[in-house]
Parts: sequence; C-alpha cells; structure tokens
Amino acid sequence: MRRRIGACVLMMLVVLTGGLVVVPGFAQSSLQELVDAAAPGSTVDVPAGTYAGPVRIEKSLTLIGAGSPVVDGGGDGDVFYVSAPDVTIEGFVIRNTGDSLDRENAGVSSDKSPRLTVVNNTFEDVLFGVFARNSPETVVAGNRIGAKNLELGRRGDGIRLWESPNSLVEGNTVTGGRDMVLWFADGVVVRDNVVSGGRYGLHFMYSDGAFVERNHLFDNSVGMFLMYSLDPTVRDNVLEDNYGPSGYGIGLKDVDGAVATGNRFLGNRVGLYLDNSPSAAGVTQRFESNVFAYNRTGVVFLPSVRNNTFTGNAFVDNGEHVGVQGSGSFTGNTWTADGQGNFWSDYAGYDADGDGTGDIVYVAADLFSELTDDHPELRFFVETPAARAVDVAASMFPVFRPRPKLEDTAPLISPGNFGPAVGGAGEASALGAVLAGAGLVAVSAALFAAASMSGRSRP
Repeated sequence: MRRRIGACVLMMLVVLTGGLVVVPGFAQSSLQELVDAAAPGSTVDVPAGTYAGPVRIEKSLTLIGAGSPVVDGGGDGDVFYVSAPDVTIEGFVIRNTGDSLDRENAGVSSDKSPRLTVVNNTFEDVLFGVFARNSPETVVAGNRIGAKNLELGRRGDGIRLWESPNSLVEGNTVTGGRDMVLWFADGVVVRDNVVSGGRYGLHFMYSDGAFVERNHLFDNSVGMFLMYSLDPTVRDNVLEDNYGPSGYGIGLKDVDGAVATGNRFLGNRVGLYLDNSPSAAGVTQRFESNVFAYNRTGVVFLPSVRNNTFTGNAFVDNGEHVGVQGSGSFTGNTWTADGQGNFWSDYAGYDADGDGTGDIVYVAADLFSELTDDHPELRFFVETPAARAVDVAASMFPVFRPRPKLEDTAPLISPGNFGPAVGGAGEASALGAVLAGAGLVAVSAALFAAASMSGRSRP
C-alpha cells in the first residue's frame, strides 16, 4: 500500500514539474509507469538499478540513466520501442532482447521518430542494437554495442538506419554484430566508430551524400560496402584485416562521384573493389593520398570500370597492386593527375634530377598476376619459383608478354608522410612498418640515382 501511494506521489510530481529525480528503492520494475506519467517534453532521471522491459515511449521525452541503470528485455521483443519525435535515451545498460529476426528485436527500436537520440549506452545480448525507421536526424553516439551469441547470419545489425536522412552515427564501438546498415539515409555522417567481428562493418545503399570519416573497421568479412549511391566522401578511415570470402576493405558498386582520401587499406584480401563505379556517363571519381599495403590485392577492378583517378597513393608490398577480374578491355582510368602519380614499392626506376618523381614510366605488366586474376586458385603458387619462372619467360619471349594493366607516367619515389588516421597502437605500428619498408625502397632508388649521376660526371 505504501509503495502504491509513493508511486502515485512521484507520478504527480512528474506531471506537475515536468521532471523527476527517482530516489533509490523506488519500484524498480515500474520504468514504464514513470514514462507513462511523465509530461511530454520532460526529463526523467533514472537511478541505478534493474528495470524490466519492454518500455514503450510514445511522447517526446528524455530518459537519463544515473549510475548505468539496467533495462532488461527478458529475452522477448524489444527493450525500448519509440514512436514519438524528440526522444533521448542516455546512460543505460540495455540488454536481453528477443532473438526473432522476423520481428527485428532491438535494444532501441523506433518508427517515425525524428530526432531520436541514443547516446552513451551499453548494449548487451541484443539481436539488433539500434534500429531507427523513418526517423530523420537520428543521433547514435558514444554507445558500446555487443551482440547475441549466434551464428553470424542469425545475428542482427549493431546499428541500422532505414529512411532516416541527415542522421549522425559517431563514436560507437560495435563488436560482433552482423552489419552496420545505412539504407535510404541521405546526408548521413558516420564518424569515429570502431566496428569489428562482423560481416559488413558499414553497408550503405541508396544513401546519397554520405560523409564517412575516421572509422576503424577491422576483422570483418567486408570493411565497408557502398551501393547505388551518389557523391560519398570517404576519408581518413582504417580498413584492416577484413579477410572474409569477399574480404574487401571498401567495395563500390554502382556508385557515382566517390571521393576517397587519406584512407589506410592494410592487410585485407582486397583493399578497394570497384564494380560499375562510376556507373553514369561523364562522372568521375578520385582516390588520393591513400595507403594500400600488405593486401592480397591492393585494388581490384571489373574490366568495364572507367573514369577513376588515382594520384598520390602509396602501394606498398601488396601481393598484387592492381588486379582485373574478368575478360574485356581494361582502359579509361587515370594513374597520373596534375603531374603527380603514385608510389609503387616494386618500382625499379630512378630519380636522377631529384624532383621526387621517377624518370621512367611505371608499368604494371605481370603475366603471373594476370593468370591469377583469371584463375584465383593459382595464388597458391605466389612467390614460388614457378611464379617467377612464368614472369621470366614472359620477359624473354614477347609472345608471352602481357598487355600492361596500367601506366603511371609520374611515379613517386617516396611514399609520403602518412600518419595514422585512427586506431590504436597496433594500427599505428602496422602503418609505421609499412612506411619504413617503403622508405627503404625510396632510399635504394635515391642511391641508384646518385650512382647514375656520378657515372655520368666521369671524364
């Protein structure tokens, strides 16, 4: 009886004052009652404790957790379901959703909830973490999002935005979920997130004008895949050890107007994959100041891909710097722009005049690599005497000599000064090793050039 009276008094305070500070010991299974009693637009401060979900929020409201209160869904359905604008959920441990992919059970699920804000929460044992539908200007920031212990295909997405344009996804750590999906979300900003242990670190579709910056995507099947979208800007991200069956650091399919700068593609099966991108006539794309290092293949094209410009990039110790998958004529991409080419760790030329640009053209024409493009099973023989014998034969007998994949008319002698964009000490160390190795190549080239000039000056 006393608890009921106390609950009624506190609910009246919510209605009259528009806010509430809940004292410890208050009926900790009644978070839904507090939400129902709160005046629209009010702030509810929720103390530490464990509360039973699900919690439905059907009015504008701010819920602030003090001391990381736990909201437990009991293994059935969503934990929070939001169907109102201007709702904030901050500072909670959100756990134990249902596991129905058909119903898309989520820690925070919303529909028609513009300006939804989900910040600084921890999600545990959730199928989907945050699933925002028809919720423009959503903010998902500073959350730690885990997953259910299920097979990868049966897990939900750590974060999914559906028809939620002009949203911000920033500073989240997502581990072990299936994907992070942003579909039909124009103008979305995805910044400073760490995503690992999933299928697609980021998956964009029909999302024009996306801005993707300083994310660390590692140990996924695919780091980032963009499809059917216009004008994405992708800069200063680290794509590392994405080595699934596809294993792309970044994949582009039917994307127009992409600009990618300052990204680090490290140790992926394929650093960058281009399929029909750009797809529209007259559209160009630019890839500048990126590092492609220690990937099985740095960049893979389908043979029909045209109108991509690569300049100022560093290609370092990839199994194959550039690959072409499929038959057809591979032309129409640019490897030197405004007098600047790219750094190639296998460049055998020199810089006699010391202007930082190689004096002979870099040509990628490797018969064994061409064979592995068409027959991937031959990669088993990479770096073996058999592979070297094939290339030696091609150099000696013109009939076997492959047509060059690309020519860089102004190759760079030095890889440039690429500092780590994001990531921890491991990523910084890996990039340091890449550049140290590339630096040795540059020093060797400089010594060769000096020797050449010395020889010319002799009487």
